[in-house]
Amino acid sequence: MIMTTGHVFIATSLDGFIARDNGDIHWLLQLDSKGEDHGYDEFMANIDVIIMGRGTYESIKHIQPWFYHRPVIVLSKTLAQETIPDELIGKVYFLDLSPKEIMNKLESEGHHRAYIDGGKVIQSFISDGLINDLIITRIPILLGSGRPLFGEIPNDIHLRHIQTTTFASGFVQSHYEIQQ
Repeated sequence: MIMTTGHVFIATSLDGFIARDNGDIHWLLQLDSKGEDHGYDEFMANIDVIIMGRGTYESIKHIQPWFYHRPVIVLSKTLAQETIPDELIGKVYFLDLSPKEIMNKLESEGHHRAYIDGGKVIQSFISDGLINDLIITRIPILLGSGRPLFGEIPNDIHLRHIQTTTFASGFVQSHYEIQQ
């Protein structure tokens, strides 16, 4: 059986924040990227399932039509007790599982590549050694404060730089592989 692997594709402000303190990501959604292709579609073409936390889900759940074409698993103790909105039935699943439990479940279901999204979720998957690589796009904006992409980690995590691409919009995208 092939193990399910975790992959990150995320944008941060230049000072390392993925959202404002209150979870707002409108600064990101309103950016003018000059029609550039940042590789998201290519990344998603190789993804079987998306895993995110409640905060990320709460930030995007109102966007219609629903833009994910893969199953979305929202890891949340709170939401696991809630009913999924009618328009998202069969598209979104609320589960109260640990990172290792969800990856084992996905592996048993035959999923190979999981897109891991959301600050706390990414942090917990990194701490548990469940992320294979990260594609991080730094956006030329300083927020000054907010929700950081990275938090405390139990030990050093060594990365291997794969590639960095710069864009006319000022976006800088770096791809790293986590050294296991």
